[in-house]
Amino acid sequence: MKKLLISLLVVLLLTAGCAQKVENEEIVVGVVGEHYKYWQPVIDKLSEEGITLTLKVFNEYSIPNQALAQKEIHMNAFQHYLYLNQEIKEFNYDLAVLAETIIDPLGIYSDKYKNMNEVTENSLVVIPDDVTNGGRALKLLEAAGMIKVDPAKGYLPSILDIRENNLNLQVKNVKADLIPSMLSDVDLAVINGDLAVSYGKKPAQDSIFLEEVDSKKNPHVKDLINILVVRKEDLQNPNYLKVKEYFQSEEVINIMDEYYNKAFIPAWKH
Repeated sequence: MKKLLISLLVVLLLTAGCAQKVENEEIVVGVVGEHYKYWQPVIDKLSEEGITLTLKVFNEYSIPNQALAQKEIHMNAFQHYLYLNQEIKEFNYDLAVLAETIIDPLGIYSDKYKNMNEVTENSLVVIPDDVTNGGRALKLLEAAGMIKVDPAKGYLPSILDIRENNLNLQVKNVKADLIPSMLSDVDLAVINGDLAVSYGKKPAQDSIFLEEVDSKKNPHVKDLINILVVRKEDLQNPNYLKVKEYFQSEEVINIMDEYYNKAFIPAWKH
Protein backbone atom coordinates (compact mmCIF):
# COMPACT_ATOMS: atom_id res chain seq x y z
CA MET A 1 0.00 0.00 0.00
CA LYS A 2 2.86 2.36 0.88
CA LYS A 3 4.51 1.70 -2.50
CA LEU A 4 1.19 2.28 -4.24
CA LEU A 5 0.69 5.61 -2.48
CA ILE A 6 4.23 6.72 -3.38
CA SER A 7 3.66 5.72 -6.99
CA LEU A 8 0.39 7.65 -7.10
CA LEU A 9 2.10 10.68 -5.56
CA VAL A 10 4.87 10.58 -8.18
CA VAL A 11 2.27 10.36 -10.96
CA LEU A 12 0.37 13.32 -9.53
CA LEU A 13 3.52 15.40 -9.27
CA LEU A 14 4.53 14.57 -12.82
CA THR A 15 1.06 15.37 -14.06
CA ALA A 16 1.08 18.70 -12.25
CA GLY A 17 4.49 19.49 -13.74
CA CYS A 18 3.28 18.72 -17.23
CA ALA A 19 0.15 20.80 -16.74
CA GLN A 20 2.27 23.72 -15.56
CA LYS A 21 4.47 23.39 -18.63
CA VAL A 22 1.47 23.46 -20.96
CA GLU A 23 0.23 26.73 -19.45
CA ASN A 24 2.63 28.82 -21.46
CA GLU A 25 2.23 32.52 -20.66
CA GLU A 26 2.65 34.96 -23.53
CA ILE A 27 4.03 38.46 -23.11
CA VAL A 28 3.40 40.73 -26.09
CA VAL A 29 5.76 43.69 -26.49
CA GLY A 30 4.85 46.53 -28.85
CA VAL A 31 7.76 47.82 -30.94
CA VAL A 32 8.25 50.13 -33.92
CA GLY A 33 10.72 49.28 -36.67
CA GLU A 34 12.48 45.99 -37.23
CA HIS A 35 15.48 45.88 -34.89
CA TYR A 36 14.62 42.47 -33.46
CA LYS A 37 17.92 40.70 -32.98
CA TYR A 38 18.84 42.16 -29.60
CA TRP A 39 15.58 40.80 -28.19
CA GLN A 40 16.60 37.23 -28.98
CA PRO A 41 18.47 36.53 -25.69
CA VAL A 42 15.40 37.74 -23.78
CA ILE A 43 13.10 35.53 -25.87
CA ASP A 44 15.37 32.51 -25.37
CA LYS A 45 15.71 32.90 -21.59
CA LEU A 46 11.99 33.38 -21.06
CA SER A 47 11.25 30.38 -23.27
CA GLU A 48 13.28 28.20 -20.91
CA GLU A 49 10.85 29.21 -18.17
CA GLY A 50 7.73 28.49 -20.22
CA ILE A 51 7.11 32.13 -21.17
CA THR A 52 6.69 33.18 -24.79
CA LEU A 53 7.72 36.74 -25.60
CA THR A 54 6.23 38.04 -28.85
CA LEU A 55 7.16 41.30 -30.55
CA LYS A 56 4.18 43.08 -32.09
CA VAL A 57 5.33 45.53 -34.75
CA PHE A 58 3.53 48.85 -35.18
CA ASN A 59 4.12 51.16 -38.12
CA GLU A 60 3.55 54.42 -36.26
CA TYR A 61 4.75 55.82 -32.96
CA SER A 62 1.24 57.03 -32.16
CA ILE A 63 -0.23 53.53 -31.65
CA PRO A 64 1.75 51.45 -29.05
CA ASN A 65 0.81 53.50 -25.96
CA GLN A 66 -2.85 53.39 -26.92
CA ALA A 67 -2.60 49.64 -27.48
CA LEU A 68 -0.97 49.21 -24.07
CA ALA A 69 -3.56 51.36 -22.29
CA GLN A 70 -6.33 49.32 -23.93
CA LYS A 71 -4.66 46.04 -22.87
CA GLU A 72 -4.05 44.87 -26.43
CA ILE A 73 -0.37 44.31 -25.52
CA HIS A 74 1.44 43.79 -22.21
CA MET A 75 4.28 46.33 -22.57
CA ASN A 76 6.00 48.40 -25.21
CA ALA A 77 9.58 49.33 -26.04
CA PHE A 78 9.79 52.08 -28.63
CA GLN A 79 9.87 55.47 -26.91
CA HIS A 80 11.99 57.71 -24.70
CA TYR A 81 11.00 59.50 -21.48
CA LEU A 82 10.22 62.71 -23.37
CA TYR A 83 7.72 60.99 -25.66
CA LEU A 84 6.04 59.03 -22.86
CA ASN A 85 5.64 62.10 -20.66
CA GLN A 86 4.06 64.02 -23.53
CA GLU A 87 1.65 61.14 -24.29
CA ILE A 88 0.63 60.84 -20.63
CA LYS A 89 0.04 64.59 -20.48
CA GLU A 90 -2.04 64.54 -23.66
CA PHE A 91 -4.01 61.30 -23.21
CA ASN A 92 -3.87 60.73 -19.44
CA TYR A 93 -2.50 57.19 -19.89
CA ASP A 94 -1.97 55.23 -16.66
CA LEU A 95 1.45 53.99 -17.76
CA ALA A 96 4.83 53.75 -16.05
CA VAL A 97 8.47 52.95 -16.79
CA LEU A 98 9.53 49.41 -15.98
CA ALA A 99 13.11 49.68 -17.23
CA GLU A 100 15.56 51.74 -19.23
CA THR A 101 16.69 50.05 -22.44
CA ILE A 102 18.73 51.95 -25.02
CA ILE A 103 19.83 55.39 -26.10
CA ASP A 104 18.90 55.71 -29.74
CA PRO A 105 20.59 58.81 -31.26
CA LEU A 106 18.70 60.92 -33.76
CA GLY A 107 20.67 61.65 -36.92
CA ILE A 108 20.69 63.96 -39.93
CA TYR A 109 21.03 62.01 -43.18
CA SER A 110 21.49 63.08 -46.78
CA ASP A 111 22.00 61.51 -50.19
CA LYS A 112 23.02 64.92 -51.51
CA TYR A 113 25.46 66.31 -48.94
CA LYS A 114 28.47 64.64 -47.34
CA ASN A 115 28.64 67.05 -44.40
CA MET A 116 26.71 69.95 -42.93
CA ASN A 117 29.11 72.53 -44.41
CA GLU A 118 27.84 71.65 -47.91
CA VAL A 119 24.22 72.49 -47.17
CA THR A 120 22.93 75.23 -49.47
CA GLU A 121 20.09 77.73 -49.35
CA ASN A 122 16.50 76.58 -49.67
CA SER A 123 17.37 72.93 -48.93
CA LEU A 124 14.34 70.80 -48.13
CA VAL A 125 14.54 69.21 -44.67
CA VAL A 126 12.04 66.66 -43.34
CA ILE A 127 11.64 66.02 -39.61
CA PRO A 128 9.27 63.81 -37.55
CA ASP A 129 5.77 65.21 -37.10
CA ASP A 130 5.21 64.18 -33.48
CA VAL A 131 5.75 66.85 -30.83
CA THR A 132 8.71 65.31 -29.03
CA ASN A 133 10.78 63.95 -31.91
CA GLY A 134 9.92 66.99 -34.02
CA GLY A 135 11.20 69.29 -31.28
CA ARG A 136 14.21 67.06 -30.79
CA ALA A 137 14.94 67.24 -34.55
CA LEU A 138 14.84 71.04 -34.49
CA LYS A 139 17.25 71.08 -31.56
CA LEU A 140 19.52 68.76 -33.56
CA LEU A 141 19.44 71.14 -36.54
CA GLU A 142 20.25 73.93 -34.10
CA ALA A 143 23.19 71.97 -32.69
CA ALA A 144 24.40 71.49 -36.28
CA GLY A 145 24.40 75.27 -36.78
CA MET A 146 21.55 75.29 -39.30
CA ILE A 147 18.88 77.21 -37.35
CA LYS A 148 18.13 78.81 -34.01
CA VAL A 149 14.88 78.20 -32.14
CA ASP A 150 13.14 80.04 -29.33
CA PRO A 151 15.05 79.04 -26.16
CA ALA A 152 11.88 79.51 -24.11
CA LYS A 153 10.46 76.37 -25.77
CA GLY A 154 13.10 74.15 -24.19
CA TYR A 155 13.45 70.79 -25.91
CA LEU A 156 9.99 70.90 -27.50
CA PRO A 157 10.02 73.69 -30.08
CA SER A 158 7.91 73.53 -33.25
CA ILE A 159 8.63 74.84 -36.74
CA LEU A 160 6.82 78.03 -35.72
CA ASP A 161 9.52 78.58 -33.07
CA ILE A 162 12.39 78.89 -35.55
CA ARG A 163 13.92 82.32 -34.92
CA GLU A 164 16.95 82.23 -37.25
CA ASN A 165 17.19 80.36 -40.54
CA ASN A 166 20.01 81.99 -42.51
CA LEU A 167 19.92 79.36 -45.29
CA ASN A 168 16.15 79.60 -45.56
CA LEU A 169 15.83 75.85 -45.05
CA GLN A 170 12.41 74.50 -45.98
CA VAL A 171 11.58 72.43 -42.88
CA LYS A 172 8.62 70.07 -43.24
CA ASN A 173 6.95 67.73 -40.74
CA VAL A 174 6.42 64.14 -41.95
CA LYS A 175 5.38 60.94 -40.18
CA ALA A 176 8.59 59.52 -38.71
CA ASP A 177 8.22 56.05 -40.23
CA LEU A 178 7.93 57.52 -43.75
CA ILE A 179 11.07 59.65 -43.59
CA PRO A 180 13.71 56.97 -44.40
CA SER A 181 11.98 56.14 -47.70
CA MET A 182 12.00 59.85 -48.65
CA LEU A 183 15.75 60.28 -48.31
CA SER A 184 16.46 60.35 -52.04
CA ASP A 185 13.71 62.94 -52.63
CA VAL A 186 14.82 65.53 -50.06
CA ASP A 187 18.04 67.34 -49.23
CA LEU A 188 18.20 66.48 -45.52
CA ALA A 189 16.25 64.05 -43.37
CA VAL A 190 16.22 63.81 -39.59
CA ILE A 191 15.65 60.13 -38.82
CA ASN A 192 15.15 58.27 -35.55
CA GLY A 193 17.93 55.77 -34.91
CA ASP A 194 15.71 52.69 -34.80
CA LEU A 195 14.08 53.59 -38.12
CA ALA A 196 17.46 54.36 -39.69
CA VAL A 197 18.74 50.92 -38.65
CA SER A 198 15.58 49.27 -39.96
CA TYR A 199 16.29 51.00 -43.27
CA GLY A 200 19.83 49.60 -43.38
CA LYS A 201 21.67 52.65 -42.10
CA LYS A 202 24.48 52.71 -39.56
CA PRO A 203 23.95 56.00 -37.68
CA ALA A 204 27.58 56.50 -36.60
CA GLN A 205 28.80 56.02 -40.19
CA ASP A 206 25.95 57.12 -42.44
CA SER A 207 24.59 60.20 -40.70
CA ILE A 208 26.22 63.55 -41.45
CA PHE A 209 25.38 64.82 -37.96
CA LEU A 210 24.48 62.70 -34.95
CA GLU A 211 22.83 63.57 -31.68
CA GLU A 212 25.20 64.04 -28.75
CA VAL A 213 24.66 61.40 -26.04
CA ASP A 214 27.32 62.59 -23.60
CA SER A 215 25.39 64.02 -20.65
CA LYS A 216 28.19 66.52 -20.01
CA LYS A 217 27.62 68.01 -23.47
CA ASN A 218 23.89 67.39 -23.79
CA PRO A 219 21.91 67.96 -20.57
CA HIS A 220 18.79 66.48 -22.20
CA VAL A 221 20.20 62.95 -22.63
CA LYS A 222 18.15 61.61 -19.70
CA ASP A 223 14.97 62.58 -21.52
CA LEU A 224 16.14 60.67 -24.61
CA ILE A 225 16.67 57.30 -22.94
CA ASN A 226 14.39 54.65 -24.41
CA ILE A 227 12.25 52.74 -21.96
CA LEU A 228 10.23 49.59 -21.40
CA VAL A 229 6.72 50.73 -20.46
CA VAL A 230 3.87 48.86 -18.73
CA ARG A 231 0.56 49.75 -17.14
CA LYS A 232 1.11 50.99 -13.58
CA GLU A 233 -0.80 48.04 -12.17
CA ASP A 234 1.78 45.66 -13.69
CA LEU A 235 4.97 47.25 -12.34
CA GLN A 236 5.56 44.40 -9.89
CA ASN A 237 4.52 41.57 -12.21
CA PRO A 238 7.30 38.97 -11.62
CA ASN A 239 7.40 37.82 -15.24
CA TYR A 240 7.58 41.39 -16.50
CA LEU A 241 10.48 42.00 -14.13
CA LYS A 242 12.21 39.03 -15.76
CA VAL A 243 11.93 40.82 -19.10
CA LYS A 244 13.74 43.77 -17.51
CA GLU A 245 16.42 41.53 -16.01
CA TYR A 246 17.06 39.58 -19.21
CA PHE A 247 17.10 42.69 -21.39
CA GLN A 248 19.65 44.45 -19.21
CA SER A 249 22.28 41.81 -19.89
CA GLU A 250 25.67 41.39 -21.54
CA GLU A 251 24.11 39.09 -24.16
CA VAL A 252 21.91 41.95 -25.37
CA ILE A 253 24.87 44.36 -25.42
CA ASN A 254 26.92 41.89 -27.45
CA ILE A 255 24.22 41.67 -30.12
CA MET A 256 23.86 45.46 -30.22
CA ASP A 257 27.60 45.74 -30.82
CA GLU A 258 27.88 42.87 -33.30
CA TYR A 259 24.82 43.38 -35.49
CA TYR A 260 24.20 47.10 -35.19
CA ASN A 261 27.74 48.50 -35.07
CA LYS A 262 27.02 50.07 -31.66
CA ALA A 263 24.15 52.12 -33.11
CA PHE A 264 22.21 51.48 -29.90
CA ILE A 265 23.76 52.37 -26.54
CA PRO A 266 22.75 50.35 -23.43
CA ALA A 267 21.12 52.97 -21.23
CA TRP A 268 21.53 51.02 -18.00
CA LYS A 269 25.31 51.14 -18.49
CA HIS A 270 25.52 54.75 -19.64
